[in-house]
Amino acid sequence: MFNFCSLYSGSSGNSLFVETENTKILIDAGVSSKKIETALANLEVDPASLNGILITHEHSDHVQGLGTFAKKYNLPVFVNQKTLDAMPTQKEKIVEKNIKKFTIEEKFEIGDLKIKPFSIPHDAANPCGFNIFKDNKKISIATDIGHMTNGILKNLEDSIFVLLESNYDPEVLKFSRYPYPLKNRIAGPNGHLSNEFAGKTINHLLKSGLQQAMLGHLSKESNFPELAYKTVIDEIISSGTYNENSLKLSVASRDIPGEKCPIGDVSVWDILSH
Repeated sequence: MFNFCSLYSGSSGNSLFVETENTKILIDAGVSSKKIETALANLEVDPASLNGILITHEHSDHVQGLGTFAKKYNLPVFVNQKTLDAMPTQKEKIVEKNIKKFTIEEKFEIGDLKIKPFSIPHDAANPCGFNIFKDNKKISIATDIGHMTNGILKNLEDSIFVLLESNYDPEVLKFSRYPYPLKNRIAGPNGHLSNEFAGKTINHLLKSGLQQAMLGHLSKESNFPELAYKTVIDEIISSGTYNENSLKLSVASRDIPGEKCPIGDVSVWDILSH
């Protein structure tokens, strides 16, 4: 068993869930502790049974409920030192023994999962994505990417599943209600990844065995699930590498927790769920 579930994904809050027969983890806790509890209850998962929480970076939409949730259920928090230092409000709520520090690019283990954090360009202290390995299967989590790099691509290659940021459409962003400085930040080199570049990335990853992809961290003001989905599909089709059997693509919901998705079992995958 190797399951992935997006509990919440978007600019208003992010939290993801991964489980095997023996291990259960969260990636980020960017909504309230109560919302995380409710989402896990829908999956029939006891929060106290989690083996830990991985943190990508310190922005509130990734750590808002972290301290409260980790303290309530006495959970280990896996985080790099710079990110930990950049979230003092959350840090003070976490019991010292439950702070587990990792180093970017160095693998560590949680139960029967092997984890490799990798660096991403974003305006945070030391942001990262994660490769998660179970037996011979590799999945990857990569959001809050200001621009795609060869290093990120190398880390994403050979994944059979990716949760990849598809944050904004440039034209929608241009005419959104966001103030000009925020628009520049989002589209800048340390901001977020556009639908088009998400499509180019997924198209590249198809060559190394990608089977399933979920678009995540969509902006509420400068994107739409249908637009992100169509842009990515169009990008892949234009390259001539796409057919209906080559990839199962979905869009993570902002507010409604998803269902468990078995990794490597594409027959049960809902092609578009949002």
